[in-house]
Amino acid sequence: MIDIVPFSSQHADGVVSVILPIQQSEFEIPITLDAQPDLRDIPGFYQQGDGNFWVALDDRKVVGTVGLLDIGNTQAALRKMFVSATHRGPENGVAKRLLETLFAWCQARGVREVYLGTTAKFLAAHRFYEKNGFREITRTELPERFPVMAVDTKFYFRAL
Repeated sequence: MIDIVPFSSQHADGVVSVILPIQQSEFEIPITLDAQPDLRDIPGFYQQGDGNFWVALDDRKVVGTVGLLDIGNTQAALRKMFVSATHRGPENGVAKRLLETLFAWCQARGVREVYLGTTAKFLAAHRFYEKNGFREITRTELPERFPVMAVDTKFYFRAL
């Protein structure tokens, strides 16, 4: 059974063990842990204001992640949404449950708009976001405080 819980320090190694192999091996994005300081300080980076970070656990093992970064003005950035290959797909529902948890948090906290940036390589992610109410926007439509990552080439928006 999959549990979705807020990040705590015991999940730190598990988060890295899910995210880095997907970035580096699966999608051949040349990014290191050192280039992602948010992963070294999840509470300080994500769990502030209206932000949070959740993990999907399968028998206490991290198999999925999603972060919400509060960027002010009832807006937030969805970041670090990753699911281990073994737990992907609608039959597992891990990504859907992570996203539903994030949306429920947003609604409870009064966050009205969620933005995200992603790489052109994450084709399945594009379909997933679009199926879940996100629409593609241009970079110029992003809020001023949205943190664009170097690998981001596609951007999405969803009003809540």
